[in-house]
Amino acid sequence: MLNLKNTKIVIDGQKQLSGRVRTAGAKNAALPELAAVVLTGGEFHFRDVPEVEDIKVMFHALENLGAEGEFRSNTVKIKIPTIKSPLVPREIVETSRASVLLLGPLVARNGYAKVSTPGGCAIGDRKINYHLEGLRRMGTDIIEEKEHIIAKASKPLRGIDYSFPAKTVTGTENLLMAAVLAEGTTVLRNCSLEPEVGDLIELLLAMGADIKGKNSETLVITGKSSLNGAAHQVIPDRIEMGTYVIAGCFAGNEILVENTVPEYVGCLLDILEKSGIQVNTAADTISVNCNGKVNPVDIETMPYPGYPTDLQAQLTTLLTQAEGVSHIKENIFNNRFQHTGELNKMGANIELNGDVSIIKGKTPLTGALIRATDLRASAALVLGGLIAKGTTVIENVFQLFRGYENMPQKLNSLGADIKVIEE
Repeated sequence: MLNLKNTKIVIDGQKQLSGRVRTAGAKNAALPELAAVVLTGGEFHFRDVPEVEDIKVMFHALENLGAEGEFRSNTVKIKIPTIKSPLVPREIVETSRASVLLLGPLVARNGYAKVSTPGGCAIGDRKINYHLEGLRRMGTDIIEEKEHIIAKASKPLRGIDYSFPAKTVTGTENLLMAAVLAEGTTVLRNCSLEPEVGDLIELLLAMGADIKGKNSETLVITGKSSLNGAAHQVIPDRIEMGTYVIAGCFAGNEILVENTVPEYVGCLLDILEKSGIQVNTAADTISVNCNGKVNPVDIETMPYPGYPTDLQAQLTTLLTQAEGVSHIKENIFNNRFQHTGELNKMGANIELNGDVSIIKGKTPLTGALIRATDLRASAALVLGGLIAKGTTVIENVFQLFRGYENMPQKLNSLGADIKVIEE
């Protein structure tokens, strides 16, 4: 087994890619759904769980709480009959934001939680104050230490009427999971609309929760005294499907992306069509046709159904091949342009002006020694290596394996030349 923290990827570029690639289950859906296991002692059976590092971190965190189960072949069978420890330690979750998703369900069932502060990508401020304020209003005492958040509730949580000051996916998920066991009715307003939130609601409904308003910004939750386990299939990962769709846009590539929901990446597909790329969709597949010419586009990242921040870096790589100047305005995270400097090392011409990147194409890319700075940036750099002349070496590729299942193997099956090497 590779030590992923000491591995690098070596890409021999400019290989034509063709064939079929299957999208894995959504990491960002599976994480809160695994956290929901904490709400009951019942048994769960999850299918299409991506075998990525962030999911492994969550599974280990659940084991520390007292979970019994197994994770193999994209299937998780798990239950937590008794909360044996209310602690989510830093050494388990230091590479992931999985910890914060356990806060709501753990205090709702157990009345006490001590959760390590979130790790994960260094892409800017991802404040959890909206989570904590909602839990406080539900009757939880919150103590914020340097490395832990302690939540105490001497009585069952109570329903509240709470409006998120700004869109927050994990905040919506956290308070939603707390509310399903709270006494009375909770109304959550300005909720996030991401498909992963909707998939969590489907799981909670299967567990016996009373939730109204799925796919709307207002959720009404009537708390239950107990919930049961459930069987659930995780939805396809829209960020992975979008990444492979973008890979198919480079000249000469013919990739059919399977296990997709085209509407999940509708904003991306619209942008690609505006850039002159033909998009073909069926019930669960997406493919693109590019005649070698990509037109420049201007976009800005927005909460769903707007253009996702998690596909910003990958689109940047494509736009280095556009014939003209493109602009990307980043509205979600304040440090999400770290990939631009690495792409510039390969020959890109990208300038930053505050929260806007200015991408001047068309620039040929050449292989270089570069470093992955975060999860989505790592995918953008892989795309750059695929189209670059010569050899690209990407360090710190642990970031890639946090969220992409078997990406080097999948790309090699399409004709790429990628090697994963332990240093």
